[in-house]
Amino acid sequence: MKIAITGASGQLGRLAIENLKTRVDAGDIVALVRDPSKVADLGIESREADYHKPETLTAALQGIDRLVLISSSDFDDRAGQHQNVINAATETGVKHLIYTSILKADGSPMIIAQDHKVTEAAIKASGIPYTFLRNGWYTENWTGSLPAAVEAGALIGSAGDAKVTPATRQDYAEAIAAVAAGEGHEGQIYELGGTAFTLSDLAAELSKQTGKDIPYNDLPEAAYKDILISFQLPEALATVIADADAQAQNGWLTDESGTLERLIGRPATPLAWAVAAALG
Repeated sequence: MKIAITGASGQLGRLAIENLKTRVDAGDIVALVRDPSKVADLGIESREADYHKPETLTAALQGIDRLVLISSSDFDDRAGQHQNVINAATETGVKHLIYTSILKADGSPMIIAQDHKVTEAAIKASGIPYTFLRNGWYTENWTGSLPAAVEAGALIGSAGDAKVTPATRQDYAEAIAAVAAGEGHEGQIYELGGTAFTLSDLAAELSKQTGKDIPYNDLPEAAYKDILISFQLPEALATVIADADAQAQNGWLTDESGTLERLIGRPATPLAWAVAAALG
């Protein structure tokens, strides 16, 4: 059985492939990427596959039985990019499509969830047997800003006292590998949440590990967005990040089902480990 993973040169794609190589023969894995030279180090077959170029997708999916569609990180018509992949998968006879979505995608009001909602509907309409991995927020989306928080003397955000359950890319990558290598996952929708904490908890752990008093300063969504823009983030990305924090207050980034831990066969990465990794 041939298993292909899109976005293979990205952080999540690389980790997923490395994990999958521990579960199936490397000769059964195909890395799909815009520039195959960027994944030569993975030691597996690679094929050109550009979400914006349907002709590359049809060629790349020849002979593929199971496809992992890692959602595009390019916000230029993401739903359209995903549709191109779905069309190619339908044309080439892919037997199982695994899609990395977002928590509670079918009902979430989060800006970033809307493309996922459309994509899930398109996959269902295609008739291809599917599995939806509804990932929560990456822990790194918050811990990535910790060095800046140490420098500034405070952690900022707009999540209030919301309890969130993100997981690391490693956690989600292992879930991808478990489903891609496993059986009986067709037709399943997995809500995936990791370690529970508040941003105040994150600030407290950061303070503990650095020996400095670094509080969490909660800001109105608009003010947080403006600060992110002042840090040179594109306005569209800043809007998505601030919106996610604000929607977290309504539980849209929380899942305590334990499904992620059952899939990967271990506890999700502890907050203390994620903070330590971010601090280097």
